[in-house]
Amino acid sequence: MSQTILTKATERGPNKSTCPSEIARQMFPADWRNHMQEVRDAAIELQKEGKVIITQKGEPVDVDHIKGPVRISIVKL
Repeated sequence: MSQTILTKATERGPNKSTCPSEIARQMFPADWRNHMQEVRDAAIELQKEGKVIITQKGEPVDVDHIKGPVRISIVKL
């Protein structure tokens, strides 16, 4: 799952983001909603590793207190 997130975020580039639901739909088309938390958890781990950034309304979010929709972007190098 982490690799799929990194691939999608890299394809979008550092100035654009992807929604966790896009990842879930790609990986689990039949029941993607049931996997949303898994995608978020994997994205949170990637942020903690410094590989992606999770935002809400364009601003970085505290991953320990996420509420509502988020976006995932690749870290600018």
